[in-house]
Amino acid sequence: MSLGPSDLVLCAGTVPQAGFVERCAAAAEAGFSGVSLFLDDLARARADGLSDADLKAVLRDHGLAVAELDPLMRWLPGTELDGAASAEGQGFFGYGEADFHAAAELVEARSINAVLYCEEELPRDAIAEAFAGVCDRAREHDLLVHLEFLPWTQVRDLPTALAIVEAAGRANGGVLLDAWHHFRSGAANAALEPAAERVLAIQLDDAPAQAEADPVAETMQRRLLPGAGDADLVEMLRRLDAGGCRAPVGVEVFSSELQQLPAQEVARRAADATRAVLAQARG
Repeated sequence: MSLGPSDLVLCAGTVPQAGFVERCAAAAEAGFSGVSLFLDDLARARADGLSDADLKAVLRDHGLAVAELDPLMRWLPGTELDGAASAEGQGFFGYGEADFHAAAELVEARSINAVLYCEEELPRDAIAEAFAGVCDRAREHDLLVHLEFLPWTQVRDLPTALAIVEAAGRANGGVLLDAWHHFRSGAANAALEPAAERVLAIQLDDAPAQAEADPVAETMQRRLLPGAGDADLVEMLRRLDAGGCRAPVGVEVFSSELQQLPAQEVARRAADATRAVLAQARG
């Protein structure tokens, strides 16, 4: 099942409280075409007694594709485990490329999301070379790879991520555009249109105009549903569409408040909010 700009994806970070079966059921009921997964989601499902065949059957029975596996953080030499990572992020360093490739083959994932989280400032050409290697190895498994920028890291905004991707020069490499990160990075929305064809995945979410002192705590606990904040999501989507972006539209709302609700309710709210924004952007 291929995913395109008319497809909605329920991202793992929006419903981390839900197990694999519950999450897939909630996504399907709310009308999502796909889900994203953390590798821990698969580990938890197996611990709950699900076999690989069961995992495939759950996705098939709910008519869901796996958009991306998120996040690959161990891909650049010297960053195997980074002290700057938050408590929530430390566990992600336990998985390497081979783990992602195996998981991708199992669930027939579309892509891998790569994140650079490193205390040391690294030469951009070294990052680009490493990203090219990730893309080359992923291509052997028919996978796309997108680089996600985080405003408090060296890859802090869309122009920086795009420069690395273009220096890597791999056809299956691109950028993940998370609206929260883009808004908090301060980069202009005008940067979206010329980068649009390289945007391989979109994650919608929202934020108030005033940033908190700790961006990691804010992004991991207090994101807002699309349309509930001050980010101009409508302009973002219009510029991406105008530039020829063909990525599916995910919704990733890390929210300690939403996590108190049943997954079914969270998925419904996320879908409704995202469709409302898309209706404004696309008419």
